[in-house]
Amino acid sequence: MRLIDSHAHLEEVPDLDVEIDRAKLNGLVAVIAVGSDEKSNEDVLRISKRYDKFVMPALGLHPSNLREDFESVAEFIEVNIDKCVAIGEVGLDFKYRTPKELQIKTFNKMLDLAVRYEKPVIIHSRWAWQDAFELVKKAGAKRAVFHWYGGPIDTLHKILAFGCYISASPAAEYSEPHRLALKEVPLDRLLLETDSPVKYRGISSTPSDVLRSLKAISSLKGTDEQEVAEITTRNAIQLFRLEL
Repeated sequence: MRLIDSHAHLEEVPDLDVEIDRAKLNGLVAVIAVGSDEKSNEDVLRISKRYDKFVMPALGLHPSNLREDFESVAEFIEVNIDKCVAIGEVGLDFKYRTPKELQIKTFNKMLDLAVRYEKPVIIHSRWAWQDAFELVKKAGAKRAVFHWYGGPIDTLHKILAFGCYISASPAAEYSEPHRLALKEVPLDRLLLETDSPVKYRGISSTPSDVLRSLKAISSLKGTDEQEVAEITTRNAIQLFRLEL
């Protein structure tokens, strides 16, 4: 099987050389490494050079890492826009103390970059699902993936109708909101991810845990793992315009 981890924070993964080798042995053909602030964006570019044609960089600005002078990070992203396959991780999260106005202003800037440079967007939308979707819709950013979605089903249907993707994390094994959402998402709108090194049930994840996402989706959909792998990998290649 050929698999793609569509969302990982590789700069935080210990023993990265070992984990990249293990990922390849487990059938991964690419990992989308997402950035979340100035330093991680720089790390993502460095890591993608080290693992050329396997690690694909995405540059972003996470809602938890915002400052009023976010424009400098936006400028860095724009200068390096041709080096990345996506804008992300970006979005909204109204559980954070970051002022909503600043989150919205920053997200709009990231969406503007994505639309102007024809890049897909990797979206964090926890506790702000409808708000995030409305901004995406207003910007016309149809090439987007809402990662690890666990929000309202009515908003999910709007996201799918607009043409966006949803990504499944290993939390699909046990998180009821995530599982309920994923049951509604057709396979041709699904991607697989790990969000590594996020912990699932107390254990840190790595890109190889995309196999857990695969197995969970196979079980939820009652579909053969090989078919899930083929469709989700094709989806990721199309969304990110990967040359593999």
